[in-house]
Amino acid sequence: MRAVFLDHSGFLVESDSAALLFDWWKGELPAVKPGVPLYVFASHVHPDHFDPRIFALDGTDRDVQFVLGHDIKLSPRNLSRWGVSPKTSEKCRNLRGGQSLALPGADVEALSSTDEGEAFLVTVDSWTVFHAGDLNWWHWEGEDKAWNNNMAANFKKYTEPLRGRRLDLAMLPLDPRLGEAGFRGPAYFLETADVRRFLPMHQWGDFAFTRKFLEKHPAFTDRTVPVERAGQVFEF
Repeated sequence: MRAVFLDHSGFLVESDSAALLFDWWKGELPAVKPGVPLYVFASHVHPDHFDPRIFALDGTDRDVQFVLGHDIKLSPRNLSRWGVSPKTSEKCRNLRGGQSLALPGADVEALSSTDEGEAFLVTVDSWTVFHAGDLNWWHWEGEDKAWNNNMAANFKKYTEPLRGRRLDLAMLPLDPRLGEAGFRGPAYFLETADVRRFLPMHQWGDFAFTRKFLEKHPAFTDRTVPVERAGQVFEF
């Protein structure tokens, strides 16, 4: 399996049977492996996770399918505004947390998110790949105690389907804007699921935050693969 960090929360993950494109809105998209279908995921409508230009990827002979969070509304108005043809719109599917979708060579499960949209769990070629979108333990200084407590409870509830599951590759938010509270989400993911490799995302270019996370949680060092620049390639 090969993964390319595009920018922010955007990744291209390629296996023998499929190419998986997650939350691409920024960064250069490299050539996609020939001869396999391309499955394009957008976790939610926030502009740092969804850009309508993804629909232009349907302009080739390659089999392309779009799997979208439920808040990306495929209304006639939006389809017209985004320039999505009727042919391409037939290749789009919205998923809500708890729903699943079988694609040729890949099975998709959606998890509810603590922010907008969904997270996606994809099984392909015996690999299990998880992209969290904005499913994270958001703890903001300045929010009232009740809000932060409710966020903690929802995060634990929504991640419960991952308990004990093997995740060969997990792309998880590690957001420096939260300060040390930003360690809570990835640490809980890594304690709850059997994560083999963790790629940090949603770091807003502050890649040194990974080092701070590992200084606080050295037990996760072997499973954490630091992301250092856009375009970085990882082989697993």
